[in-house]
Amino acid sequence: MSRTLPAAAPSRAEFVALMAMLMASIAFSLDAMLPAMPEIARDLTAALPNRAQLVVASFILGMGAGTIVMGPVSDAFGRKPVIVGSAAIYCLGAFLAWHAPTLEVLLAARLLQGLGAAGPRVTVMAIIRDLFDGRQMAQMMSFVIVVFTLVPAIAPTIGAAIIALAGWRALFLAFIVFSLTTAVWLSFRLPETLAPERRRGLRVGPVITATREVLVHPTVRNAILVQICAFGMLFGNISTTQQVFDQTFGRGESFPLWFALMAGIGAAGGMLNARIVVRVGMRDVITGTLLVQSALSAAFLAAAATGVLPGQVYFLSYLLWAGSIFACAGLVLGNINALALEPMGHIAGTAASVVAALGTIGAAGIAAGIGLAFDGTPIPVATGILICAVTGLILMQRLRREA
Repeated sequence: MSRTLPAAAPSRAEFVALMAMLMASIAFSLDAMLPAMPEIARDLTAALPNRAQLVVASFILGMGAGTIVMGPVSDAFGRKPVIVGSAAIYCLGAFLAWHAPTLEVLLAARLLQGLGAAGPRVTVMAIIRDLFDGRQMAQMMSFVIVVFTLVPAIAPTIGAAIIALAGWRALFLAFIVFSLTTAVWLSFRLPETLAPERRRGLRVGPVITATREVLVHPTVRNAILVQICAFGMLFGNISTTQQVFDQTFGRGESFPLWFALMAGIGAAGGMLNARIVVRVGMRDVITGTLLVQSALSAAFLAAAATGVLPGQVYFLSYLLWAGSIFACAGLVLGNINALALEPMGHIAGTAASVVAALGTIGAAGIAAGIGLAFDGTPIPVATGILICAVTGLILMQRLRREA
């Protein structure tokens, strides 16, 4: 059942497009950067080219840190001020990155960008929750996610085109234009969805209390650790995939097209989950997915380490294995987030921010470690992802026993 919508609210199609574009700033900020890795390494860290991958991890770290703040702030001051304010932070970070003279300044600017990106990440879900209930809320989120999944497929192609026309620094101008466009669109087309009488005061105490409650609950704690493993696999794969295509397989120029294929596999994983999760159950879907991912990662790692596969078969094996990580994210992340929040209904909003923040910050550390270990082959990333998959599988056994 939907609540009473403001008279000036946009049509349902426009609302879905607006929410999806607000969320898409995250995928665009990550995936459009991937074709720029060689140029960033050449210009800012030629002696240690692997450090260029930290532009991914620093953004994720900032987003994780900002997530824990944006939820309570939006509950206190409303949704629109948070999105507009976070867009300003995001654009400031992009502007500083555009002029960054060193890699260290670039990483700090990306951290600031991530803080700004946390605003739409949290607030879009809150807006949908303000306007819709029950099945209509779930349906609206599904529509938004379907549109959102198109962005990772095309972002590297857009990024590569911008780099070819104006250089890698022009990406940050594109980020500014994208963020300003969505912020202005929201400002003029969507009325505030959180009425003043429904707002809650901004207090640090409830956030600290909720964080403590999240950390001491065994089911929630284990679910967060599984989420860290799942996000770590996804972000670790994203941070290294351009280098693998370029340095290992010599396919850097066609990388955006291959990445689109892998993102499509990930979208298929999300759609499969929507069809089976009600019948099979969240715990069984997550466990089965991590078991399959562990087996695939072990098999690919063995093949890569022994060199038994001929060149073309080796490349196709990598492509399918890397695509399976996207599919794994589609089958695991939504379910494990739901499991983490299941016992937290009484503090759902703040708990969601805490869970998302801890999961993202932990994954940023894993992604940074995997990226820095890159040695010109996919062996380090396969090793890291195998460890994450097996660890997540062990943690899921604890969750099943608790259930």
